[in-house]
Amino acid sequence: MNRKKIIQGVGISMLFLLVSACGVPKLTQKEVNKEIPASYNSSRDTLNSATINWKEFFTDPHLNRLIDTALANNQELNIILQELQITKNEVQAKKGEYLPFVGLRGGAGFEKSGRYTRNGAVEESLNIKDEKTMPDPLPDYMLSAYATWEIDIWHKLRNSKKAAVMNYLSSVEGKNFMTTNLIAELANSYYELLALDNQLDIVQRNVAIQTNALRIVRLQKEATRVTSLAVRKFEAEVFHTRSLQYEIQQEITEKENRINFLVGHFPQHVERSNKNFDTLIPKKIHTGLPAQLLENRPDIKQAELELSAAKLNIKVAKARFYPSLGISAGIGFQAFDPSYLLKTPESLLYSLAGDLTAPLINRNAIKAAYSSANAKQIQAVYNYERSILKAYIEVANQLAKIDNLEKSYNLKAQEVEALTKSINIANDLFKSARADYMEVLLTQRDALESKFELVETKKNQLNALVDMYQALGGGWN
Repeated sequence: MNRKKIIQGVGISMLFLLVSACGVPKLTQKEVNKEIPASYNSSRDTLNSATINWKEFFTDPHLNRLIDTALANNQELNIILQELQITKNEVQAKKGEYLPFVGLRGGAGFEKSGRYTRNGAVEESLNIKDEKTMPDPLPDYMLSAYATWEIDIWHKLRNSKKAAVMNYLSSVEGKNFMTTNLIAELANSYYELLALDNQLDIVQRNVAIQTNALRIVRLQKEATRVTSLAVRKFEAEVFHTRSLQYEIQQEITEKENRINFLVGHFPQHVERSNKNFDTLIPKKIHTGLPAQLLENRPDIKQAELELSAAKLNIKVAKARFYPSLGISAGIGFQAFDPSYLLKTPESLLYSLAGDLTAPLINRNAIKAAYSSANAKQIQAVYNYERSILKAYIEVANQLAKIDNLEKSYNLKAQEVEALTKSINIANDLFKSARADYMEVLLTQRDALESKFELVETKKNQLNALVDMYQALGGGWN
């Protein structure tokens, strides 16, 4: 008879399983496309500057000290490190879900049953002799251990834990991507600060040149060789150039404070190199092969891990359609008198039970979760493909920019040299009355603007170098 009941129970359970499994919706998943061009141009150089440590890539000791400080003190990076710890804790929590839960339970209380209830009638029937009457109210003391365990038949809990691990590793890559961006922004800000210093020096030298020219014009005015209009024009030019100093000084203050913010300092002077900015030569950078971006770029690796987590979440969501098997057990002591609590076997209690549960009707919430998990997987595929495309385009843009800026800088250097010589020519012609004062003023202004543009181009060259290092995925390792 017992065997027949067991067979019936198994049959009912199998029917339960079939009914649950038949209702899983069929959803189409999207496969990722990892195709990427074989090279950026005709070059197939396998050397990749992204593998160089930032301490070797950047040679300025002042910049390296700033980066070291930023990696320790930057608030945004430290916030991400705490988020990393949170995701690590989630992994630990998920790991514990597919292990048995064991606990201790103890309790004490009493119960007064009504006479005309089932328990009250039983107690009344047992009160045969006065000396053996049931206590009223009836005390109850218990001390026991219990355990519950969900058998992970469909790997729902294990896949959930694996997805948590993928999310944790994705967070690690997110931290690496943040590190790369922080180093790049700090390096760019440092080079911009050097450029501003250089522009301020150019302005100050031009103020001295224009002040000397103003002195000459005033002497010529006294000799009635020029009118007061020429004097006023030269004075206005000096005032204009001197006003540029304060604009640049304000930009220097803001740039220094931006650097201080990145390194976690309150406003203070930023130590920097004193050597001439125009002598800085951008390094030769090696782009390697586009396929190396998949390993070097933290944002691509982050997107790949997010995709893996999304695939596992689909399996977790799908497993919710199937029955879950839980086992519960307990063992302990229970008695109405504390003096009997540890007497065995009279006070001994134990239990063992298995539960098989499965959703049958109104599974809309489970279907919606499954559909959402599938949509997030498709979303993760597009995000991964977008990350690859974005990385390739960033490298291609910087590669073209470095080449074009090098050509532009060479031409602008020639322009500065020509305009610098033209200042002396214009001054000589003005002294001999063969050129008017406007030609001198325009020549000086053109020379000043060309020197500013040359410094700007040099800054752009250095920024392009940093941006290429960032685009290749360098800086985080």
